Amino acid sequence: MKVKVVINGFGIIGKRVADAVKKQSDMELIGVVKAHQSYSANIANELGYPLYIASSTNKEDFLKAGSKIEGTLDDALQMADVVVDATPDKVGKANAEIYKKYKNLKAIWQGGEKADIAEVSFNAMANYEKALGKKYVRVVSCNTTALCRSIASIKEHYNIKEVNAVIVRRAADPSETTKGPINSLEPALHIPSHHGPDVRSVLPDVNIQTMAVKAPTTLMHIHSIIMKINENASAEEILKIFENAPRIRIFKENDKITGTAELIEYARDLGRARGDLMENAVWKEGLNVVDKTIYYYQAVHQESIVVPENIDAIHAMFEMFKDKNSSIKSTDNTLGISKN
Repeated sequence: MKVKVVINGFGIIGKRVADAVKKQSDMELIGVVKAHQSYSANIANELGYPLYIASSTNKEDFLKAGSKIEGTLDDALQMADVVVDATPDKVGKANAEIYKKYKNLKAIWQGGEKADIAEVSFNAMANYEKALGKKYVRVVSCNTTALCRSIASIKEHYNIKEVNAVIVRRAADPSETTKGPINSLEPALHIPSHHGPDVRSVLPDVNIQTMAVKAPTTLMHIHSIIMKINENASAEEILKIFENAPRIRIFKENDKITGTAELIEYARDLGRARGDLMENAVWKEGLNVVDKTIYYYQAVHQESIVVPENIDAIHAMFEMFKDKNSSIKSTDNTLGISKN
């Protein structure tokens, strides 16, 4: 039996998760749901994704634009085993009340919602087993996902005393033309930034503090991480951990990839759909260890990094794989991000 999946929201994350679900032999995409008519509704039609609308209120707008509609959100949910909520921040909270009306329906939310919306905040590498059999799961945000991946990888080998991270984050996604800043750097004045507490929703025993700066770019985020451990380690040992970890890709000085623009071009040259880089990007020469303190940079493609986590969340909720390694290997193979 295939798990029947509905994607509520067909924007930056939703369209990518829909693509990922279509690649899974053990999942069936029931359809995608949109609240308002836009070009992406017709894109869904062209891709062969059954299109549903959040409410019949806007039905005429879709029909006038030539969109083919299969029904409403209610119609889609009646056929689904799980709904992946990829609606804008805070909309998912209102949708939670809708989902609860369906006794056997499971639900996944994204990191824009508060942790208390679900039974568990999820990252495949950090706490896969905690989501086994759960009904409601929250996949954490792009920045939290990247932090959890690299921290969890090191945590498997060393005792972490403290983590400090400064996040230089993109101001908007490429299609968000009304957001800023345009010619300014804006610090997040509340310290810690929300990223640290969010990491602790997945890894509660990690002592982490974070700061953030919003930069006028749409491409990616950059993390500057300082991690204190209780044991001696070398840069070579930490590099080997990252090289062996899934969903972390190492770049070297000789690659001539010095920033986020080149990383996106690298993903495009690999033939990745939409130029997506779903892995953490870590620079070898930007990694060092001094006096039990690990220093490294990682870049985060905010548009795509959580996509494999959504697939793994479905695996865990339906106990399709009982351990993280089996789930991650399966997901990465289907999405073309396996290191093998």
